[in-house]
Amino acid sequence: MIDVDRLTKRYGRFIALDGISFHAESGEIVGFLGPNGAGKTTTMRVLTGYMPPTEGTARIAGFDVLTDSLAVRERVGYLPETVRLYREMTVRGYLKFMGQLRGVDRLGARIDEVLDLVGLRERARRLISSLSKGMQQRLGLAQAILHDPPVLILDEPTIGLDPHQVQELRALIRELGRTRTVLLSTHIL
Repeated sequence: MIDVDRLTKRYGRFIALDGISFHAESGEIVGFLGPNGAGKTTTMRVLTGYMPPTEGTARIAGFDVLTDSLAVRERVGYLPETVRLYREMTVRGYLKFMGQLRGVDRLGARIDEVLDLVGLRERARRLISSLSKGMQQRLGLAQAILHDPPVLILDEPTIGLDPHQVQELRALIRELGRTRTVLLSTHIL
C-alpha cells in the first residue's frame, strides 16, 4: 500500500529527507520514531501530497504522490500534528462538512459509524470549542477515517494527551490497523 524509494526533500542546501526507502502493506502499522526535526512530518507531508519530493518516488495504493496526487488523497486519511478544526461548528456539523467535501456516500450513516468508532457519539451536538484536547484528537481521527481510506497517515497522534487518552487512542489505532495500512510518527518510545 505504501512504497517509498530513495525519497529526498531539500530546502535549498538543507536536506530534510535523504534518500529514505520503505514499504508497508495493508494490515501493517508502521511507526516513525525520532526526535523533532528528524524528517517525520516532512515525509508524511510528501506522502499525502501536501508537498512534492525533490527526488525519489512514493506510491500510495499504487498511485504516485506526485503525478496522481488526487487519487492518492482519495485513498489516504491524514491526521496532521496540529489538527485544524472549525471550533464554532458542532462535532456532527464538522463531519458532515468534511464528508460533503469528500463526496462520502451514505453520509449520515457513515458519520454515526465513525462517531461510534472514536467514542464521540454523545458529543455529536457539542461545539468543537468545548471539547478537550483528547476529544479534539478523536475528532481529527474521525475526519481522517470518514471516507474509509485504505491508508492512514497519523502525525504525532498522541501529542498532548494524558496517559489514559494515549492508551485509548493506541487501542483505536490498533483496531484500525487490522484492515488498513497505518503510518504514524512519534518521538516517544
